[in-house]
Amino acid sequence: MFTQFRNTEIILASNSPRRRELLELTDLPFKTFVIPDLDEDFPTLEEAELVAKWLAKSKMKAYKTLWSEPNKIVITADTIVVVDDLILNKSSTKEEAMEMIKSLSGKSHKVITGVGIKSAEREAYFDDTTIVEFKKLTDSQIEYYVDKYKPFDKAGSYGIQEWIGLVGIRKIDGSYFNVMGLPVDLVIEELMKFH
Repeated sequence: MFTQFRNTEIILASNSPRRRELLELTDLPFKTFVIPDLDEDFPTLEEAELVAKWLAKSKMKAYKTLWSEPNKIVITADTIVVVDDLILNKSSTKEEAMEMIKSLSGKSHKVITGVGIKSAEREAYFDDTTIVEFKKLTDSQIEYYVDKYKPFDKAGSYGIQEWIGLVGIRKIDGSYFNVMGLPVDLVIEELMKFH
C-alpha cells in the first residue's frame, strides 16, 4: 500500500498528537514537523467552513521551505467547533474551558476540520463537518473533566475520545475521526491524487 510515495517525503505539519496517531493508523509513511507558536487568529468570515480552510491555508504558508522542495508533500489541518453561530477555538484557562463546554451542553454543534495538502506542483484545500450532540451535563461533570483532562489544546475544549465523549455525547452525524481532528478518509483520498 502507498508504494507510489516510495520516493516522496510526506510531512504532517501539526502539533496534535491525535492527528499523528490517526495518520499512523493508516500505515502511510510520514514524518511530523512543527513550527511552534503559529498564529491561529482568523479574520471574520461569513461561513465557518471558510474559517477552518483559511486556518489550514494560513498554516501552510509557514511551511513553504518544506513543500517548495521536490518530492515533498505537506499536510496541515485546523479544527474549529461552531455552536449557536459562534466559533470556539481553544481555551487557555479552566474557566474558559468550562464555559465552552457549558455552551455545548444539551445542544448539537458542528465540528469542522479544514485540511491543506501541498507539494511544489499541486495543492488541495478542503473541509469536513460532523454534527455532535451533547447530553445535558452537570457543572460537576464539566469541572471533573476539565480538572482531570485539561483540554486546553482542543477546539471547543473537549476530546471526543476522552471521558466526556463516553458519558456526554449522545450522537454524531459524520466522521468520528474528523471530531478527533482529521478526516482521515478524505486526506487519503486527496493524497492519492498527488501521484
